[in-house]
Amino acid sequence: MESEPKDIIVLGAIKHGIKKFDKIQKTTQIKPEELDSILEQLENRGFILVEKKKGWLGEKIEITVTDKGAKEVEERVHELQTRWNQMSAVYKTGDKEKLKEQMDDNKSFLPMMMFFGVMDMMMFSMMFGMMGMAMSDYVPAESMPEGGDGGMDDGGMDDGGMDDGGMDDGGFDFDIGF
Repeated sequence: MESEPKDIIVLGAIKHGIKKFDKIQKTTQIKPEELDSILEQLENRGFILVEKKKGWLGEKIEITVTDKGAKEVEERVHELQTRWNQMSAVYKTGDKEKLKEQMDDNKSFLPMMMFFGVMDMMMFSMMFGMMGMAMSDYVPAESMPEGGDGGMDDGGMDDGGMDDGGMDDGGFDFDIGF
């Protein structure tokens, strides 16, 4: 079950025009050995085509998605959207237990929801706040948007809430009046 979301993330990256191994690896944050294995599986299932082309600097490998692969991505994204809509509806009812249950059921899908932009990150953050939990309890750090937690867990106050708000905090202020 754990490898399946990564398969779809890789397939989605290729569908969105990323055709070279190193760029797929950089975009998906999957280790090269694991990515190689995933690409092999996708090729065996008929979801991608791997073409070797001759270029100025030797042989280039270009990876493209097949119609079958594109259809698979669209179906999975639709499924993710449905799951997200269900989680959002439960959140709006305010039922913490039911929301936690929904999030537990969808834990393996959360990184895919983030990758494909299916979820509303602000609402996702508020869901964790409602349950009194950290996003990192559900989503591995490498799957979170920019900066590990996207600035969400602490309300965006990376300085511990000390935003200087015009207060003198007793620090040193050198003003050499030349």
